[in-house]
Amino acid sequence: MAGGAFVATSGGREYEGKVTAFVLVTCFVAAMGGLLFGYDLGITGGVTSMEPFLIKFFPAVYKQMKDETSHDSQYCKFDNELLTLFTSSLYLAALVASFFASTTTRMLGRKPSMFLGGLFFLVGALLNGFAQNIAMLIVGRLLLGFGVGYCNQSVPVYLSEMAPAKIRGALNMGFQMMITIGILIANLINYWTSKHQNGWRISLGIGAVPAVLLCLGSAFLGDTPNSLIERGQHEKAKAMLQKIRGTDNVDEEYLDLIDASEEAKKVEHPWKNIAQPKYRPQLTFCTLIPFFQQLTGINVIMFYAPVLFKTLGFGNDASLMSAVITGGVNVVATFVSIFSVDKAGRRILFLQGGTQMFVCQIAVGGMIAAKFGLGGEGSLSKGEANLLLFFICAYVAAYAWSWGPLGWLVPSEICSLEARSAGQAINVAVNMFFTFVIAQIFLTMLCHFKFGLFFFFAGFVLIMTIFIALLLPETKNVPIEEMSRVWKSHWFWTKFIPQDHVVTA
Repeated sequence: MAGGAFVATSGGREYEGKVTAFVLVTCFVAAMGGLLFGYDLGITGGVTSMEPFLIKFFPAVYKQMKDETSHDSQYCKFDNELLTLFTSSLYLAALVASFFASTTTRMLGRKPSMFLGGLFFLVGALLNGFAQNIAMLIVGRLLLGFGVGYCNQSVPVYLSEMAPAKIRGALNMGFQMMITIGILIANLINYWTSKHQNGWRISLGIGAVPAVLLCLGSAFLGDTPNSLIERGQHEKAKAMLQKIRGTDNVDEEYLDLIDASEEAKKVEHPWKNIAQPKYRPQLTFCTLIPFFQQLTGINVIMFYAPVLFKTLGFGNDASLMSAVITGGVNVVATFVSIFSVDKAGRRILFLQGGTQMFVCQIAVGGMIAAKFGLGGEGSLSKGEANLLLFFICAYVAAYAWSWGPLGWLVPSEICSLEARSAGQAINVAVNMFFTFVIAQIFLTMLCHFKFGLFFFFAGFVLIMTIFIALLLPETKNVPIEEMSRVWKSHWFWTKFIPQDHVVTA
């Protein structure tokens, strides 16, 4: 791919350039922020199913899990608010951090935000690995949350601004690819460490490794031309644009970026600005896409896969191995999205993925209802367990080539510069808030909804697929600074966009 020439049009102009090795390496290093997020997503469920970890920090859960005389439903064995707080506290911290990260990303640049994210994650991982009590554990989780908040704010914006429009989707999805690789690595490490008495310490502490890699990598990255112009460093911005485009002839794109920056500087209050009617589509999608992304139920699988499989009668090793399998499917399926998003487009992936997820969730809920009923008593034959695993894997695959990567890509590319930091902060904040909510209440919902939980999420998948079909225009291959014309030509959003707001330069 490196070296391939491309031309991007903007209002009749052409941007010259090629896909340089430099921009590919830069985007790869930046996407390491996704590895941190993915590792944490994958590691938590495995650790909370390890008996030595439960005995040290959550003895009540361990006792409840082992109590053969308990009248609690099988669905309720892990229902404990303190245990879910261990998982969900990270996302509450990430929610708070995203607003600080928005200011840092705008005023200091995308690169310092990524460095800070790695630093927070490094300290948090070490605290968790050496934790002696619940307090150390929760403080470590909060610091991890600040790291996630900073990385999720800065990395998608960085990738969108560095990438040429022609391959922006594929490069931006490097972030999601790293998330899935992080989840898979975490599941493999959990499978290995579960056989050791203090294996949970290794699982939690290894999170420091990708954090160090991100800190070192971001120290050597250049900032985006958009960010440099935004902070008045015009010569550096032009030099960076020439470097990432592989040509000295960048004057037209450079002038368009300056024009966009000048427009952005006229905005005194970006948070107030994004609430204006002309930004209604951006505000809608930056809010509802992350909301729906969490209501797919994916984090039920990723957070608690080992706990879920254990609840359904899989043995300890089998449950961890099943989580490894779903993690592997997640990685492979993300490649489908990377290679098709800039060709087939965003809409078709959203719609196909949503349909497949809906069918799989109905199938999983139906199987669990038939085999376990309301009491959670029952067992699966080997063939039935494999069929259940197949439907869960098909569900994970559909998410991995649709709502997973597109949930980060679309909000990061639809906002013009004057609303970009605020839009991405809203995206991260809504994502983290509902990740926190789902993580905190899932085990209680499993206890009360039982198999109906899968039907609950299937209902949301149906709603959000209809939402995309009606309201999301196609944004593939559209330069970021020209995105307003997409809304103006849409049957619904055109009523909110004044004619003179359409960007043509």
